[in-house]
Amino acid sequence: MRARHRTRPLVGKASSTLLLLAVALSQASISQAGPREQAKRMHDRIAGVPPSASVLDAMATEISNSRELAAADIAMENSAFYDVTLKNLAAPWTNEAQSKFVPLNDYTATVIGLVRDGGDFRTVLYDDVLYIGDSGLGLPPYSQSNNNHYEALENGGFSLKDNLVRTTQSTYSGLPSTATAGVMTSRAAARAFFSAGTNRAMFRFTLMNHMCNDLEQVADVTRPPDRIRQDVSRSPGGDSRVFLNNCVGCHSGMDPMAQAFAYYDYEYNADTDPDGELGRLVYNTANDRDPITGTRVKAKYHINSATFEQGYVTPDDSWDNYWRSGANRRLGWSQDSGFNGSGQGAKSLGREFAHSEAFAECQVKKVFENVCLRPPSDAADRSQVSSMVASFRAQGFDLKQVFAESAVYCMGD
Repeated sequence: MRARHRTRPLVGKASSTLLLLAVALSQASISQAGPREQAKRMHDRIAGVPPSASVLDAMATEISNSRELAAADIAMENSAFYDVTLKNLAAPWTNEAQSKFVPLNDYTATVIGLVRDGGDFRTVLYDDVLYIGDSGLGLPPYSQSNNNHYEALENGGFSLKDNLVRTTQSTYSGLPSTATAGVMTSRAAARAFFSAGTNRAMFRFTLMNHMCNDLEQVADVTRPPDRIRQDVSRSPGGDSRVFLNNCVGCHSGMDPMAQAFAYYDYEYNADTDPDGELGRLVYNTANDRDPITGTRVKAKYHINSATFEQGYVTPDDSWDNYWRSGANRRLGWSQDSGFNGSGQGAKSLGREFAHSEAFAECQVKKVFENVCLRPPSDAADRSQVSSMVASFRAQGFDLKQVFAESAVYCMGD
């Protein structure tokens, strides 16, 4: 009688087969997702919360009728899009740690308001604009010396979609309208980037947050060093090659443009208020003279002047964009009438940044990553980003359009 042999189970091979089958079924499920599944995914990505039954029905109907952008518009009506999604998008732009976990402030509220109202988002860097809570909410008044107004607005659970009111920054900040520069001259930005230092932080973080480039990415040692300030050593560690091959790369472009902030500072008592929570933005008008410099230029622009006395002494807030030539032409500076790469003050520098191709592409990439939960990673993604940049321009730089198009593109992810 022949002995019977029991076949051993092929555990490894069977597990691999099951895993591949599960992945295939998952991908098939995604690619074959119906309008309701796509609508839910779209709503979750835009608002961060599930849709109500009626909203889901309405969105699914729009998708079934090939009106996907209309479905995205419905999702953006949810207040969570403003209270959570947009706040989390903008909050890291307001602090050097780039943390999302900071209270609502005038910078974040202004970004949210501009998106809600569907205006030209480029004005975020140069308009005389501020969004505050509605006066009927019983909030503490907007203050130049604290953030109580916005913290009460957020902690009170008020919908930002329904309760933000547009006004002019100059009305509340004490700045002349000509000295306002959108969120760059908000109190939150001033606290983060004008506090102490040399005001180069405002330049660097605006470049990072709104043009998606840090200094290392735009360093160009071919630019002339004639506008580099006195506080930069020409022989760090006794070696001039370090200056010529490294320091020049950033400072030759940064210092001539950061000169636009020469009249701004953030004043606070470092002894009693080390974090500057009660400080305020200050600006030297035509009638003001700094006691150290003898001009409108803040003393911080002459700091450490003995480091290299032959360096540039800042006389005013005139700026020049040396990056319009050389490698950084790739940032796509505007060639339109009125843009010649120079100006005076933060407002005109903000326009120089905001009207660049890099600004438009940066906003699109940030929104894409926020909605799709990944950076653009392949040829299809990069093609979609290019398409959305063109649409962003065509739609008057309305950032809601970018959210809608990103959500449609990723509703099958």
